[in-house]
Amino acid sequence: MSAAATPFKHALVTGGGTGVGKAIALALAEAGVAVTICGRREAALAEVERKNDRISGLVADVTNEAEMADLYQRAEAARGPFDIVVANAGMAGSMPAHKTSLADWQRTLDVNLTGSFLTVKPALAGMAARKSGRIVFIASTAGLKGYAYVAPYVAAKHGVVGLMRALAAETAKSGVTVNAVCPGFVETEMLEESIQRIVEKTGRSTGDARASLASTNPQGRFIQPREVAAAVLWLCGDTAASITGQAISISGGETW
Repeated sequence: MSAAATPFKHALVTGGGTGVGKAIALALAEAGVAVTICGRREAALAEVERKNDRISGLVADVTNEAEMADLYQRAEAARGPFDIVVANAGMAGSMPAHKTSLADWQRTLDVNLTGSFLTVKPALAGMAARKSGRIVFIASTAGLKGYAYVAPYVAAKHGVVGLMRALAAETAKSGVTVNAVCPGFVETEMLEESIQRIVEKTGRSTGDARASLASTNPQGRFIQPREVAAAVLWLCGDTAASITGQAISISGGETW
């Protein structure tokens, strides 16, 4: 996608200070889109801001409805309405289901599922009125299949895929598209945290833990953030106007 290939001028990317969100924000900015990123850590947002002058960061918690409403008000007053919303913010833990506390369960759903809803809800009416817009959820292969020891995360990401499909059905005649990108294990800070948890809990070496996770991908490798960003960029381009309601697996063939 290039600036000439899309009418879209302003994007929101949550969780834009690190990992996949950072890669998406930079890709959109390089394509000529003004990008507002949000997250809970001001320093991480500022670091991404410095990489491209089209990127502006605002601190906000996606689980807090008032904070997200304030973010929309401030960002849209400064740079116009959001044409693109990428619900990327997420978190994951690891524990057997029978040892998962209700608090851990709820926190995982709050961030991954409710946070996704609160990210896109304020955009829906305006996009429908303008008959134009792109909504992209960053889900996971965990939204397409089950994995052991991450029951809350799997449940939340399945919920994200379901939410995407419901919104795609609602907006199909409006000129708005709604899709989900579902990566396998992506080489980010979150992946490194998962690897360290495996090392701590099993006593395996870091190399063994990395190899175990990479082996879930039939290509035997981790997905790179830029690959996810490229899929988002395509979905936001003018040639993807007929693509809606889709959960696009980026997994080397792990899921179809």
